Amino acid sequence: MNRLAAAARGDIPSDLVIHNARVANIFTQEYELADVAVYSGRIAGIGQNYSGLVNFDAEGRALIPGMIDGHIHIEDTMMTPQAFAYTAALHGTSAVMADPHEISNALGMSGLEYMFKASQGLPVDIFYGAPSCVPASDFETPYEELDMTAIKLMFDRKMTQHLGEMMNFPAVIAGDAEAWGKILAAGDVPLTGHAPGVSGKALNAYMSSGINSDHECTTLDEAKEKLSRGMWLMIREGASFLDLKTLLPLVKDNPLNAARCMAVSDDITARYLLERGHMDEKMRIMIREGLNPFTALRMVTLSPAEYFRLYNRGIIAPGKIADFTILDAEEMNESFKIHSVWKNGLQVVRDDDVFAVNDSENLAPVTKVRVKKIPSAEQIRVRSDGSMMNVIGVTEGTVITRTLQVKPKTVDGYAAADSENDIAKIVVLERHRDTGRFGVGFVKGLGIKRGAVGSSVAHDAHNFVVAGADDESIVTALKRLAEMGGGLVVTDGHELKASFALPIGGLMSYLPPERVSSELTDMENAAGTLGVRIAHPFMVLSFLCLSVIPELRITDLGYVDITKGGIQEVFVR
Repeated sequence: MNRLAAAARGDIPSDLVIHNARVANIFTQEYELADVAVYSGRIAGIGQNYSGLVNFDAEGRALIPGMIDGHIHIEDTMMTPQAFAYTAALHGTSAVMADPHEISNALGMSGLEYMFKASQGLPVDIFYGAPSCVPASDFETPYEELDMTAIKLMFDRKMTQHLGEMMNFPAVIAGDAEAWGKILAAGDVPLTGHAPGVSGKALNAYMSSGINSDHECTTLDEAKEKLSRGMWLMIREGASFLDLKTLLPLVKDNPLNAARCMAVSDDITARYLLERGHMDEKMRIMIREGLNPFTALRMVTLSPAEYFRLYNRGIIAPGKIADFTILDAEEMNESFKIHSVWKNGLQVVRDDDVFAVNDSENLAPVTKVRVKKIPSAEQIRVRSDGSMMNVIGVTEGTVITRTLQVKPKTVDGYAAADSENDIAKIVVLERHRDTGRFGVGFVKGLGIKRGAVGSSVAHDAHNFVVAGADDESIVTALKRLAEMGGGLVVTDGHELKASFALPIGGLMSYLPPERVSSELTDMENAAGTLGVRIAHPFMVLSFLCLSVIPELRITDLGYVDITKGGIQEVFVR
């Protein structure tokens, strides 16, 4: 006898029955006061008069499906998968689709192996995408390159569920054999994309590869075009890059679009998770912006489940995995406070406590930092030829940068940082192969008036990046990063003002979420003493190295503008 069916009929007791719940039905967009019966980790039935070995009275509170984050980089929280999952579970998250290309750039295949092993048995299911861009482009230097053979191996070993974001969109559009080879090696799986500003025939060419999602839209026109061509839209709302309010009218004006849209995080911090939340925070924002709560709920449950072909979750229905959350109210509203959470029919959150246990700390690989060749202050000087200078322009709240052309401040014939005009010098030093190679440029918008800030979190190759007001402070920061094996630093001349070590690949800490958050806050406060006022300065700094986002960026190879074909000069010729 099929015991799940027997439990559904009510012939045998269920393992668990949630009584008196207001079940949120995404399809009918209404609440149903009912019992929810669970047997062997699956929802057996929804109705009345079920009996269970364990019974829980929801007392009329709303019950929703477990929420799913369709695109996130766990490494950017600076926490281990274990610490991340425990924190996310508190906010009603039951699954995330994680792209591990950060750790894979920093540690190669061993980084992915660590993430996969450390993600077993957690209160949140972590499905990894095969990192398709290690390196992100030909203009970055990772620890090792992961080619199409490596992609196939990841799927053969069942470490990955989908293809991670294909960031090298120019290569895909141009029909590059290596880029297309990785796509073909992934096989018949969801193929996630990354195509900032791509439109028209270029968008057609990109999508002809089979890639059919994107999380880089920043304007309504861009989002409408991609949606009209059949792309699934991942609307990003992270710690620094906030696109949800801008793009939400696309769904408000036509709620049917929610079937092809999802709210995602991309990059968030431990502090964001602790202070604001995860998918629950996205629900609060969407409801506050006037979106129907059921429409919003679809964007964090059923839509990502359908896109990633997780047909056994995303709704509360018979036969589905018993992942669900009880809210602390009768209906979904702007507070959207979590009361309790179940994973596979087992309660994992109650009264802000997480029950599940997974000891994965000892799985972490040894950080492989190979930097011995640190450039001197003299070596990072840039001789001025009197021309206008290209400068990276930072705009707070968006990942997109601008290419500015300014007259350089010169000291003894060399271009220098200009704190009066908010222009800092920026240096990226290759850290994986000890080549000693470094790129030098300038950036406007960080607010640095003296000293320097540096990090080994530098998307996506994660070399050392330091921005500062003087060469001495920059070199001090580079030396300290090398000594500590990666992390965050703030310096002023020869003085180390503050540091935070990230021993796992130069990206993550063993510390619990609260300590990671407080350490990051201390680092940002230390940066503030140098004049930095921009929100999330270390995250903003890290994205200045991402060569596959327009416009001007910097890597260990120098200035890069992917929209102009690659390497650019410091001075305008």
